[in-house]
Amino acid sequence: MKSTDPFVDRMFSGFGHSHEVPVAAREQRSLAPVYHPLRQSKAEPGKSYRLDIQSPAVRVTAESPAIDVMTDLSRVAAVTIGGYATVQDAHRAMIDHGVRTLFVVEAESVVLGIVTSTDLLGERPIQVAQQRGIRHDEVYVLEVMTPAERLEAMELQEVLHARVGDVLATLKLSSRHHAVVIDPARTDATSSTRTVRGIFSLTQIARQLGLPPQLGHDVVRTFAEIEATIGA
Repeated sequence: MKSTDPFVDRMFSGFGHSHEVPVAAREQRSLAPVYHPLRQSKAEPGKSYRLDIQSPAVRVTAESPAIDVMTDLSRVAAVTIGGYATVQDAHRAMIDHGVRTLFVVEAESVVLGIVTSTDLLGERPIQVAQQRGIRHDEVYVLEVMTPAERLEAMELQEVLHARVGDVLATLKLSSRHHAVVIDPARTDATSSTRTVRGIFSLTQIARQLGLPPQLGHDVVRTFAEIEATIGA
């Protein structure tokens, strides 16, 4: 029986009638990927779970491929901080992330430089604070970092064919704890900005050679210990 109210008629006009799904919608639904739940299980009586132990860094020798000691930034996210962060902020970031080096960046991840724990805990922040008449914790990262223009850079293609000993010789020549690795293949030919693919750290190399953790960033001492280990 038809209602005398047009609004009610419109509301209920679709009830009791089947609606064909449009062909395009059916085809789209048939092309959608089908996902299947994976098999799961529960621990049997008397069984338990244990967390896996994180694998240590790959042990290397001077003859090992250089890539084995490079921190690959396409696989491991770089830990960054802004140039106008304070040295206190930077130190806290290092502790939070368990690192001793931060990339100092500005907009669009452009690298301004790098800052190390020695830069933060050494004499430089004290000198800057005295010169500016401010507190130590008001010193900016920009004022103590190593600027990008002073960073030595290697090209990835050369690194892929180099050995750990070659990298050590390069770092020793420049008396640096760090060197960045650039990847021309990831750099826009029309841009003046080069893409950083990785970084070498003398501390990381020493660790992977089996040396105990370094307490400081004494370049001469670290190289002496590494050379003694390599020659052993």
